[in-house]
Amino acid sequence: MTTAIGWQAAEGRAYGGPGRYIQRAGEIERLADHLRDLGSRPFLLVDRIVDERHGAAIRASLAEAGLDARIELFGGECSTEEIERVTALVAETGADVVAGIGGGKTADTAKVAAVRQGARIAVVPTIASTDAPCSAIAVRYNDEGVMQEAISLPRNPDIVIVDSALIAKAPVRFLVAGMGDALSTFFEARSNLESRSPNFIRPYLPAPQAGIAIARACHEVLMRDGLAAKVAAERGLLTPAVEAIIEANTLLSGLGFENCGVSGAHGIHDGLTVLPATRRFFHGEKVAFGTLCLLMLEGRPLAEIDETLRFCRQVGLPTTLADLDLADAGPEEIGRVAQAALKPGAIINRVATPLSPDIVRDAILALDAYASRTAPAA
Repeated sequence: MTTAIGWQAAEGRAYGGPGRYIQRAGEIERLADHLRDLGSRPFLLVDRIVDERHGAAIRASLAEAGLDARIELFGGECSTEEIERVTALVAETGADVVAGIGGGKTADTAKVAAVRQGARIAVVPTIASTDAPCSAIAVRYNDEGVMQEAISLPRNPDIVIVDSALIAKAPVRFLVAGMGDALSTFFEARSNLESRSPNFIRPYLPAPQAGIAIARACHEVLMRDGLAAKVAAERGLLTPAVEAIIEANTLLSGLGFENCGVSGAHGIHDGLTVLPATRRFFHGEKVAFGTLCLLMLEGRPLAEIDETLRFCRQVGLPTTLADLDLADAGPEEIGRVAQAALKPGAIINRVATPLSPDIVRDAILALDAYASRTAPAA
């Protein structure tokens, strides 16, 4: 990746991230200690399954610390209705710190509600499936799961608390999906540098050297530790490789995308959400396929596409339309994906190549054809 670009010197640079990042086995039991540093009236937005499995430990931690917290179950979608519901509850309780405990959509809903009410933000991811926890970005969907907008918040979380032992025991598909999301970080950073696009740190200046280095490190960790982490996590084991991939999925990818920007991989992900068949797939799974399509769209060397295909197949990420239940999707359906990806203001426009619905459609279909042709024999 080119790093010495003159326009950065002329335009400046900006860097942002969470106030603190803590990753350690058993950290869910120390939750109250972290919340107490931020406020005295916490509001916890918790995924239902997290409450079922870990609610007792969370409540015990709060009680031991003498914190009178409101615990509310997340509704399941980071939609306008859910954001407004949670914001109203935070206002009603007068909370001075809001914690989102669960997946990326829980974290995003908590972040928006906290900002609207002037509360501090704590994010406690219980899966490592996205890079949402560390960012000042929240993605809003409609009730059917179709992406509507990326909301830019004025500040990052005050703290991100990651219990690596808890994450290692979650279904391995979550960890793999996180690798798919993180896989885009380096390639989309490169897109943004080549198109001279600003990052997502206010006031939206170019990527700093620190952000570029983090994006590169994220890719290196994935290539080095991804397969070993998957094998260990399949048995619920916490190894150095699993710890490294949790950090790559959560911190390195989060800092990398926010400080360098995203582009076509996430743009194609957004387009794919218009097809109902893809909605059972995780964000990172669709982003991984979008990353492969981005490489084809940009005309990258086949050696780079082959290396990325090989990684995706090793860890179990989608590489073809059939892998996303779109085996029968033809030019018309993929054309709808391309149209949605290119809606006004779409993130895919940060790609430094000519774009049109036909160009994007053909890149997706060409990647599918190449990946299908080179797929290992059953």
